[in-house]
Amino acid sequence: MRITCPHCGERGNDEFTVLGAADPVRPAPDAPLEAWVAYVHERENARGVHRELWHHQHGCRTWLVVERDTWTHAVIGVRAARETPA
Repeated sequence: MRITCPHCGERGNDEFTVLGAADPVRPAPDAPLEAWVAYVHERENARGVHRELWHHQHGCRTWLVVERDTWTHAVIGVRAARETPA
């Protein structure tokens, strides 16, 4: 799989580390334990297009939001995380 970093250009995915889904909303610090358990452990793993956080670890070290189809592994879009609205 190839990812086009906005700073470094097209690179192989071996230069990146994936954190996971970019969309989960973190619970408030005083939220009940059940909310934290759901946030940490309960994720839907449906195939299709997802937004994920990737770190260009062996390049410019920028955090990226990668929109990717988890069924075909096709990369649809890449943006720097700091330039992506929440």
